[in-house]
Amino acid sequence: MIRRIINRLLGNDAKQKGKPRPGKRQANGEPVILGRSAHGIRRDAINDCALKTCESLADAGFKAFVVGGAVRDLMLGKKPKDFDVATDATPEEVRRLFRRSRIIGRRFRIVHVMCGRDTIEVTTFRAAGNLGGEEEDERPTDETGRILEDNIFGSQSEDAARRDFTVNALYYDPLREEIWDYHGGAEDCRKKILRMIGDPATRFREDPVRMLRAARFAAKLDFHIDPDTRKPVAELAPLLGNVPRARIFDEAVKLLMSGHALRGVHQLRAEGLHHGMLPLLDTILDDPQGKRFIEAGLKNTDQRIHEDKPASPAFLFASLLWPQVQRRWKAIEGAGEKPIPALFAAMDEVLDAQREQLAIPRRFDGMIKEVWALQPRFDYRSGVRPFRLLEHPRFRAGYDFLLIRVESGEVPEELGDWWTDFQDADDESRKAMLLAESGPKPKRRRRRRKSAGPDSAASTPADEFPAS
Repeated sequence: MIRRIINRLLGNDAKQKGKPRPGKRQANGEPVILGRSAHGIRRDAINDCALKTCESLADAGFKAFVVGGAVRDLMLGKKPKDFDVATDATPEEVRRLFRRSRIIGRRFRIVHVMCGRDTIEVTTFRAAGNLGGEEEDERPTDETGRILEDNIFGSQSEDAARRDFTVNALYYDPLREEIWDYHGGAEDCRKKILRMIGDPATRFREDPVRMLRAARFAAKLDFHIDPDTRKPVAELAPLLGNVPRARIFDEAVKLLMSGHALRGVHQLRAEGLHHGMLPLLDTILDDPQGKRFIEAGLKNTDQRIHEDKPASPAFLFASLLWPQVQRRWKAIEGAGEKPIPALFAAMDEVLDAQREQLAIPRRFDGMIKEVWALQPRFDYRSGVRPFRLLEHPRFRAGYDFLLIRVESGEVPEELGDWWTDFQDADDESRKAMLLAESGPKPKRRRRRRKSAGPDSAASTPADEFPAS
């Protein structure tokens, strides 16, 4: 507590001797330190659990900063989704300080500190490696240069150097309400520039997923990618083929669920990175009907996220893959298969083929297939079938998907309007809305009467009897 009070007093003393002047880049690895008047972030904007974590670490004699995306977002006037903390305490030292905590990870050993429902990710300052310099990097890598383990601890300046982009290398001290900026990230935030720390080609070889992150951040933040950062991407994009499919899937979900999926998908294609994540975009976006459908689906999800409505990755992937399903459905049906079996065969083919490129978890298959399988049922608006469809547990998702088909021009607007009115109407109104049965009714199979006598078995088809 005494240390905390001293820190606050020192932090509020603008004439503190030896303190770097705000706004001036420091030499010898020293940071630019920005006071509250320069950055505008107040302590009360920090998550209570993150604040408590920083205070506890400081009371124990350690450095502790809110770091990364949370600081960037607060500087941009956005509400952070997560708050991470960086410290000079080792994972074991952090673990001993917090009763409700646990060490996780292998490549990156981090500590999760729990406060009620909140979880704060606490990382130890790490050494940066050579970042394209001549010094030998001690971190183990594979044959492409991708880092396999990164648990070499270092100083705060080294930790800042190993972060990917300058805007993600900002450290906020909530006790003094200061930002420590080692690489000009605050200025890049103001100019809306995404710039790689160190040599971009080296950093992308270390972890090719950084190229996908560049596209995602540029779309999410409405930033321009620095030309030197963009330059090696075209040459190095094939390295994404060496990245585990599960990591690519995780990055795809982050992009698609960012609230800026539509811009993100176009950014991916503009950078030539979609081949490593969503290679199907070439086929879809070059087809006017497929492009309209995908853009309608992504826009719908972006809107739901901005309105704080629930959004599902499974629904998004159902939207992305639907144009392919339709093509295969028509091809299989054209080869002589009946419509519904053809649809189910097309579903399996498309999901199996996509799983080789993007590791969509099989737990998503159920919802994806149900949303697709419901679409033909919306064509039936007579008899009891509309009532049964309303009772289906995936009706709402199927209906939302139908509206995207309407918006893209795939099906008539009248069909979407009918289902909108039908679900909101009372029972009597619904009965009045039903369309007349069209076409001949299916013939009911007549049961043959069993003949009496010893010869009855011989005159009855074999399939009438249960197998013995």
